[in-house]
Amino acid sequence: MKLEVLVSAVDQDAAGLISKMNIHTDAVLVNQCDRYAYDTFAAGKGSAKCFSMPERGVGLSRNTALLHASGDVVLFSDEDIILAADYEAQIEKAYRDLPDADMILFNVKVAPARRTYWNREIRRITNRSYGRYPAYSISGRLSAFRRANAHYSLLFGGGAKYSNGEDSLFLRDCLKAGLRIYAHTACIGEEQERESTWFSGYHEKFFRDRGVLYHHLYGKLAIPLSLRFLLAHRETVCQKISVGKAFSIMCMGVREARGR
Repeated sequence: MKLEVLVSAVDQDAAGLISKMNIHTDAVLVNQCDRYAYDTFAAGKGSAKCFSMPERGVGLSRNTALLHASGDVVLFSDEDIILAADYEAQIEKAYRDLPDADMILFNVKVAPARRTYWNREIRRITNRSYGRYPAYSISGRLSAFRRANAHYSLLFGGGAKYSNGEDSLFLRDCLKAGLRIYAHTACIGEEQERESTWFSGYHEKFFRDRGVLYHHLYGKLAIPLSLRFLLAHRETVCQKISVGKAFSIMCMGVREARGR
């Protein structure tokens, strides 16, 4: 099984980043910078292709990497992830143990304040459980992605109009296309702490963007699920803006996404 790591980066030294991330398999690196260029680098026993481009947007970056991928299994990753020394062996074993899996979501260590998930058992991912997984946890068979015409939204994420949610949309679309997705307990790397590229506080743009996202994720249920989100997380997200005001702003985002 040929494993390929798909890396999204901004203004990085490509060769140095491959070494820093401990990538020793094939890789595709998309580096959003101020120029167009194509380079190749050694990566352990594999090789890395680097596409430099001035256009911005994490969705565009991941789609570009998918377009140029050639591995049997691909793993999405970011410039602040350090992969475990045995990441290749762990991923290969997981796919051998789960032969019907089209995609597997792995553990990656992050700071407790940033943790949105931790897989404690191997289980099937459903429409009720896909929403907490970031891109760097996601792997999949390239043939399955292409069969499903899977791609990232260009509306959401760093460098896009709306701040985040692109990973949830990607996983939702993969589920809708019938791909079989599993959560796995293997830990394949660790995130290095840095300032968020999209989060700058629970302000009006945060709530408006989330309203737009909820429309795309939940359709007619967007408004009641917006209220449920605010009530469940009010102690964290509503310290400066009241629940009522935040709900009003999220509803505006829903209406914006509906075009009215």
